[in-house]
Amino acid sequence: MKSKFSEIINDVKPVLVDFYADWCGPCKTLAPILKDAKATLGEEVKIVKIDVDKNQELTGKYQVRGVPTMILFKQGQQLWRQSGVLPKDEIVKIVRSHS
Repeated sequence: MKSKFSEIINDVKPVLVDFYADWCGPCKTLAPILKDAKATLGEEVKIVKIDVDKNQELTGKYQVRGVPTMILFKQGQQLWRQSGVLPKDEIVKIVRSHS
């Protein structure tokens, strides 16, 4: 997963990584919001979901302390991060501001 993850976040277009957990209520709220954001953004962004319970190495590497945590990468650089749920329009605006 590690090398594949590095490959993914080094993309030339923005990659939004959602660190989540199956037991997390706000994560369940965020999932359809991210789906809607992806529908709006289309090919402008990749959205990757990382289960913190199954990927503790990545969770530690990026110092994810709470879920959900979203981190936006582009060409391997972390451009933005936020814990908690945001509305779709805010997510779309943030991704487009880093396109």
